[in-house]
Amino acid sequence: MRDETAQNPDHRIGQLLIESGIVTREQLDSALKRQSHSNERIGSVLLQLGYIDTETLLEFLRRHFGTPSIDLFRIHITPQILGTLTMEQMLSFQALPIIPSTKGLFVAMADPDDFKAINELEFILGKKVEPVAVPHAQLEAALRYIRKKAGGVAVAYSGEEAEKEQATALIDEATELHELISVLLERNASDLLISAGVPPCLKLDGEIVRLSGDDLTPDKVEQWARELMTAPQWQEFMEKGELDFGFSSPNTGRFRVDIYRQRGSISLAIRNIVEEIPTLASCGLPEWLEEFTNSPQGLILISGPTGHGKSTTLAALVNLINTKRRCNIITIEDPIEFLHKHKMSNINQREVGRDTPSFHEGLSHIFRQAPDVIVIGEMRDPESFEIAVQAAETGHLVLSTMHANSSTSAIERIIEIFPPEKQQQMRMQLADVFLLILNQRLIPKRGGRGRALAYEKLANTTRIKNMIRESKTFQIRSIFQYSAEEYHSLEFSLNNLVRRGEIDIEEAAKVSENPAALREMVLKR
Repeated sequence: MRDETAQNPDHRIGQLLIESGIVTREQLDSALKRQSHSNERIGSVLLQLGYIDTETLLEFLRRHFGTPSIDLFRIHITPQILGTLTMEQMLSFQALPIIPSTKGLFVAMADPDDFKAINELEFILGKKVEPVAVPHAQLEAALRYIRKKAGGVAVAYSGEEAEKEQATALIDEATELHELISVLLERNASDLLISAGVPPCLKLDGEIVRLSGDDLTPDKVEQWARELMTAPQWQEFMEKGELDFGFSSPNTGRFRVDIYRQRGSISLAIRNIVEEIPTLASCGLPEWLEEFTNSPQGLILISGPTGHGKSTTLAALVNLINTKRRCNIITIEDPIEFLHKHKMSNINQREVGRDTPSFHEGLSHIFRQAPDVIVIGEMRDPESFEIAVQAAETGHLVLSTMHANSSTSAIERIIEIFPPEKQQQMRMQLADVFLLILNQRLIPKRGGRGRALAYEKLANTTRIKNMIRESKTFQIRSIFQYSAEEYHSLEFSLNNLVRRGEIDIEEAAKVSENPAALREMVLKR
C-alpha cells in the first residue's frame, strides 16, 4: 500500500485527506473506484460524490500545495486577461489566466507543482506566473465554457454560467446505469438484468420485462460493470470469471450484484435489497414458525429455487429471534442483504470476501465467537453442511438456505453431497438435528398485484426421524399425502391460496409437482 501511495498522487492525496479527518477510508475507496473509470482527480471525484464541499477542498489544496486557491465558479475574468493565452495554450498547459498580480499574473492550475508548465508559461507571457490551486473538475468546466464561446479569444468568463453548463453536462453524461437502477426501484422490480445483445431487462413478479432502448454492446456492459466494482473486485472477476458482491448508494439504497461471463462478454444481475426488515406477516409466512425459532438447538432449512424468497424468509426468522430472544446471533452471508440492528439479541453480520475469506473459513472459527444462533446465508459444500450439523448437535440453533425442489429432496441432497463412506453417518446426524425444512415458491397473484407465498412443511418427529435413518425419505410425500402434523404438501398450500382467490389455478399448477392432484383438491371445495 505504501508503494502504491508513493507512486500514485491521487492515492497520496487521498491518504492525506484521511489523515486530516476530511474523509473516511470507505469514502476514499468509493471515490478511487469511480475515479479509476474517469480522468478526474481524486479531489474532484470526492466533491462530485458529496463527501467534501468546495470550501473544504479549496482549503486542503491551499495547504497541500502552499499556494492560494480559488473557486472558479465564483469569479469573472475579463476578455483582456483571457486573451493573454490562446485556447490551445490553455488546454496544453491546463492553465487559466485569472487576474494580474503585483509580480505578474495569477494563473489557475489543477497542478500548481507543474514547474515545467509554469516555466514555459512565463516564457510565453514574458512575466512571472503565480499559480493558484483549483479543483480539476472546475478547471475542465471553465476551459469547456471558454472553448464553446468563440474559441477563447476576446470573450469574458462567467463562473456562474460555467457552473450551470457543467451541471447540465453532468446530467447529459451521467451513466445510464444509475437511471436504470432508478427504474428498478420505481417499478418495484426484484432484479435488473444487463446483457450484451438485448436492451436492459427488469424481473418483475418473476417475469422478464424488456425496457425500451437499443441493444447493449459488450463495451457498454463492461463499462457499467467497472463502475460498480473496486479495483480488487475487478481483478478477482478477471481471474474467476464471475463474482458476487454488494454495493450501496446513499441516494438509491443497497443492491446485490452478480457479474459473470457469457459468450465472451459480461452480464450483470443487480438485485434490489429492501432496507425494511421483513416480518412473518409481510412475507405471508405462518405464525407457527415462531415455535421453531424458540428452539435452543437444531437446524432450520429454507429451500426452494432461485428467486423464490429464501433470503427474505431467512431474514424474517432472524428478525423474529432478534426481537424475542436474548442471545448472540452470528451470520455469515455472501453478500449481506438485510442489515439487522441489535434488538433484544446481539447480531453480528459477517460478509464473505470482506469480513471472512469464505463460508468455510468463517464457520471453522465460529464456535470461538460464543454464538447461540448461527445463520448461514447459503450452504453449498460438504464442509458447510458438516459444520452446520455439528453446530446443531452441540447446542446451537442453525438457520440456512439451500437450493432444492422439495423438502425431501433437500435431505437427500445434503446426504448425497458427502462421499459414500460418510453418507450413513450424515443421515443419522441429520435425522437427529433437523427441526424444520420449509420449501417455498412465489406465485404471481391474481391481477398482477405481486406474488403470493406457497410452502411445503416438513417438521421432524419420531416418524420422520426413523424414515430418514432407514433411507425411506422418498416415501414421506406418499405416506403423508397432502397434510399431517409433521408434513404439509406444497399442493395443500397452493389449494388454500386458490380458494382464497389470491392466485389462479393455472399459475398454481405451474409450480405443483402433481397438477392433477391439485386440481382435484380445488374441485372438492
